[in-house]
Amino acid sequence: MLVRQVANMLDLLEFFAAHGKPASLAEVSQHFGWPRSSTFNLLSTLGARGYLFEPEGRGRFYPTPRWLAIAQTISAAEPIPDTLVRLAGDLNDRTGETVCIGAASGGSLMFLEVVQSKARVRYAAEVGQRIPLHATASGQAIISQWPSRQRSALLRKVVFERYGSGTPMSVETVEDQIRAGLFRGWFRSASNYSVDLGGVSLPINISERIFSVTVAGPLNRVEVRMPEIARIMHAAVAQHFGPRYLSEEIKGLTTPPLDSV
Repeated sequence: MLVRQVANMLDLLEFFAAHGKPASLAEVSQHFGWPRSSTFNLLSTLGARGYLFEPEGRGRFYPTPRWLAIAQTISAAEPIPDTLVRLAGDLNDRTGETVCIGAASGGSLMFLEVVQSKARVRYAAEVGQRIPLHATASGQAIISQWPSRQRSALLRKVVFERYGSGTPMSVETVEDQIRAGLFRGWFRSASNYSVDLGGVSLPINISERIFSVTVAGPLNRVEVRMPEIARIMHAAVAQHFGPRYLSEEIKGLTTPPLDSV
């Protein structure tokens, strides 16, 4: 049996996705042929719960980022594919550094799997740890695969804060770093978020879920190895996912990777 109120809410979401702009109560009511009172009740309820807002302040409604944050949190909680877990272990063996698997959750990246380096001095990341999407190689690898509208919506909300010498401090700088990462075939962090930490990241797309895999360690040990680590990562991904995976499944990524930093 179809639950009409649920169907109406889903229709409304699809309406906003298709139109991509705010709409008034009258426009929504006319589009669907709903009574104005029912339309008002639906819009008011979603607004009171924080799922709609009025960006123009003139009675025109649009979905808030809360939908995206909840969807990403649900997605991040799904079991990690076994192939990705095996890749993390393999990269740990090949590089000797800490390897992290991450996924977007709201405006942050959350680590879902961490394989620690055995070195005494290492990146001691933890499962569940959150880092900014915009400021890190791990996050930029993920948002490089987002549609431009989704990425722009995220970056418009960023409050830029200096974490380290490599932190991007503007939307333009983030976009430049993403373009550079795609061009060289790997994303890099060098004191972007954690001071004196370096990392190399790649995006991984599995059934339309975007993950990042990151090899990270002390900057004084990792920085000179970044091109080598990138080659190791490309080779490991080819072994676990197939030789043409990165060129066919990851949009815009150069393969094989370039040695330029």
